[in-house]
Amino acid sequence: MDKVAGQKRAVELLYPPIEPFDQRILDVGDGHHIYVEQCGRADGVPVVVLHGGPGGGCSPGMRRYFDPSHYRIILFDQRGCGRSRPHAIVEHNTTWHLVSDIERIRTDLGIEKWLVFGGSWGATLALLYAQAHARSVQNLIIRGVFLGSQNELDWFYAGGAGRFWPEAWSRFMALIPEDERDDLIAAYNQRLFSGDMMTETRYARAWAGWENALASIDSTGISGEAPSHYARAFARIENHYFRNKLFLVPGQGILENMHRIKDIRGYIVQGRYDMICPPKTAWDLAEAWPGARLSIVGKAGHSLSDAPISAALVNITDFLRTG
Repeated sequence: MDKVAGQKRAVELLYPPIEPFDQRILDVGDGHHIYVEQCGRADGVPVVVLHGGPGGGCSPGMRRYFDPSHYRIILFDQRGCGRSRPHAIVEHNTTWHLVSDIERIRTDLGIEKWLVFGGSWGATLALLYAQAHARSVQNLIIRGVFLGSQNELDWFYAGGAGRFWPEAWSRFMALIPEDERDDLIAAYNQRLFSGDMMTETRYARAWAGWENALASIDSTGISGEAPSHYARAFARIENHYFRNKLFLVPGQGILENMHRIKDIRGYIVQGRYDMICPPKTAWDLAEAWPGARLSIVGKAGHSLSDAPISAALVNITDFLRTG
């Protein structure tokens, strides 16, 4: 299946486009104001969608994995990205700020319990949120599992994935002097926070390009150049989180705290050929989570829009709707 045909099939699996019935800006403190939207059925089963990155922002396509006649679909842009303000800012922007923001949204909207849906970094955040607020979570649906470990960061930023995509890896490294390549996260950090807009934008596009080039099963290893506004927020925030080890200190690791969500039913969807978040992480998570059902789907990578990923996720949301 070629790339165009694959994208068309993925779109056909989804529910038709819908518009929000509610949009608001929520003041969460520390000078941050986050964008929140609701769509679907106002009195439906609530589900919160956690986007990837960190720093990626939500998009209209993320609404389409849920039957709008049944679900109350809540999306928001995490601190510093999308329509949240201030833009591309990392001050007062940590994992635990975001966990607090999610719970603030739930209480602000008057929701007792909700489904939590997230992929990649959104999966990380979903798990950490559930471990901190288990009583607020009905079910978890996660995709492209990332747990924030050093091994996972090394896979993607210390040459693991680069062994499969040497041409894309070479482009990513080329902007960094050889004597700084032993820590590419740190090297990019210096440039992404240089204070010079042109420098920050150049390195932001390279950072985003490396990740985007590997996302889809249909990838050629070359991604289109991301818009500068998006790329700068995405790269600065993601790099900030990874430079700080996702702000997880000893004792806060996801796998070591799985007992906190042992009674929550989980659904894990993982692409067999995910080059960003390899399937072994999803396997390890499922092994530590008796209440989870793991589906490793073939002919799929990391992208939410890979057709087998889309199909598996829609099947889950439909199962929970009718089951």
